[in-house]
Amino acid sequence: MADSFENLKRTHYCGEVRAHDIGARVTVMGWVQSRRDHGGLIFVDLRDRTGILQIAFNPDLNKPVHEKAHGLRSEYVIAVVGRVAARPEGTVNPALPTGEIEILADDLRILNEAQTPPFEISDRTEATEALRLRYRFLDLRRPCMQQILITRHRMYQIIRQFLTEHKFIEFETPMLTKSTPEGARDYLVPSRIEPGKFYALPQSPQLFKQILMVAGFDRYFQIVKCFRDEDLRADRQPEFTQVDLELSFVDEEDIYAIIERLMQRLFKEILAQDLPVPFPRLSYQEAMDRFGVDKPDIRYGLELCDVTTALHGSGFQVFAQAIAKGGVIKGLLVKGADFSRKELDELVEIAKTYGAGGLVWIKVHQDGWQSPVAKFLSDTEKQEIATIMGAQPGDLLLLVGDPSFTTACTAIGNVRLHLIKKLQLQPSRPYAFVWINKFPLLEYDQEEQRWVAMHHPFTAPLEQDLALLEHDPGKARARAYDLVMNGSEVGGGSIRIHRPDVQSRMFSLLGISQEEAVQKFGFLLDALKFGAPPHAGLALGLDRLVMLMTGCDSIRDVIAFPKTQKAACLMSGAPSTVDQRQLRDLHIKVTIPQP
Repeated sequence: MADSFENLKRTHYCGEVRAHDIGARVTVMGWVQSRRDHGGLIFVDLRDRTGILQIAFNPDLNKPVHEKAHGLRSEYVIAVVGRVAARPEGTVNPALPTGEIEILADDLRILNEAQTPPFEISDRTEATEALRLRYRFLDLRRPCMQQILITRHRMYQIIRQFLTEHKFIEFETPMLTKSTPEGARDYLVPSRIEPGKFYALPQSPQLFKQILMVAGFDRYFQIVKCFRDEDLRADRQPEFTQVDLELSFVDEEDIYAIIERLMQRLFKEILAQDLPVPFPRLSYQEAMDRFGVDKPDIRYGLELCDVTTALHGSGFQVFAQAIAKGGVIKGLLVKGADFSRKELDELVEIAKTYGAGGLVWIKVHQDGWQSPVAKFLSDTEKQEIATIMGAQPGDLLLLVGDPSFTTACTAIGNVRLHLIKKLQLQPSRPYAFVWINKFPLLEYDQEEQRWVAMHHPFTAPLEQDLALLEHDPGKARARAYDLVMNGSEVGGGSIRIHRPDVQSRMFSLLGISQEEAVQKFGFLLDALKFGAPPHAGLALGLDRLVMLMTGCDSIRDVIAFPKTQKAACLMSGAPSTVDQRQLRDLHIKVTIPQP
């Protein structure tokens, strides 16, 4: 039976008691981490979110309290009243901030008992992720999890303070809004008031923040929940948090500057790291050409080489045909790699996974080249390849050729990422940011046989590429930019289209009729006609940024109540069925598809 909590006030958090409190009478509360019976004395480690504090129960001080301490078990919730004392000589624990002192208890109240938890409440646990998510309320008691979420809280405060200092105004935008095409499926919410109609949960506040610029607020921000009904992975959730920004009368450099200063503030205050600015800038073309991906980790070597010029008219027909079709041959030099045939075949399969027809490997020996294609390459071609790539005996050369520049780069780029992990290459520094800009404005959807926006239909083209929209849209570049950290995209945005005539051209290019545009985006189109300023924005993925800054492997570890890869909450049981009355009120009939 639990003791009374009445007339009891906590004076200190466990992790805050220090040597300067020796002699003071304190009241502390928390969970029993462990109990140790040393014959006469009983020691309990008491835990709250600030840390662990040792409690000593001495029968000579208070026998009834000492007897009561015999019944304490892991995760019992207790309150202890006692005097702060220095630990006896030889028993100081330097690993704990509270390791110099202990509490000599003269009162103990058991506020709640606890069943034996399904896993140990400690930083190291063998529990599966599914078990941890099922008992998330216990998982969140683990000190490492609490520190992650406290760090997240601190980041919220720093971001709000920084943006407020820089004249941003915080807004809230609607959670129930109109379904608009933004690249992923919407989560739909049926309307009871208007049967057959639906709200959508926002994939982003895109249209509303542009409206705020038209309204003249000039600088907007919001730490906002966004929703996308898409397939999940370790760094993706159906509901996620963005730091959302929009600014008027700015260009790309203004966006870069404000975000770089924000990152400097976050890394200095959270990690005591000084970030050099400005961050490097790479165009999409440069990033693909050098790293094979549009979110490169620039902390490693292994940059790609272009050996197309060395293989024009090559006797190796696969490469010759790729070049004849306007393609490229991309290479990767791996210093001193002695891979087995099985390991090389694995690299070939990785390249195929990303669309390449295969991958050519060449082992450079002192007495010649070892490769299945060596006999097809002339001595001149070998010499030119070696010169371009800087090859020396003992090196491994990897080549991918394809009629598509993107396919060739993507295939060899992902082989590069695999090798960084396989070879356990060490990064040149712990954190590296890079801006990627000048993305293609459009990409062609083969299935739908039409152009689609690579980002969204409100992204402005480069001024010098406006003339390409009608006669060569595939070459048009966007005034879009992504912020990449250690190979992960942590933010993205663009200069927006603020002119109605350019927006109409964009819709026409995407196959969106005037009627459809009005139906889906009418309120934004109306706003653009009433003096819309030039404006731009960016959204930072807060969950992913917290994950990278705290060294977590999964985004689920930085969200208090995350979903699984099947978008389920194992703790609450969501999603769940609802009763028929609720469905009738919404005029909905559920049909379960047969397997």
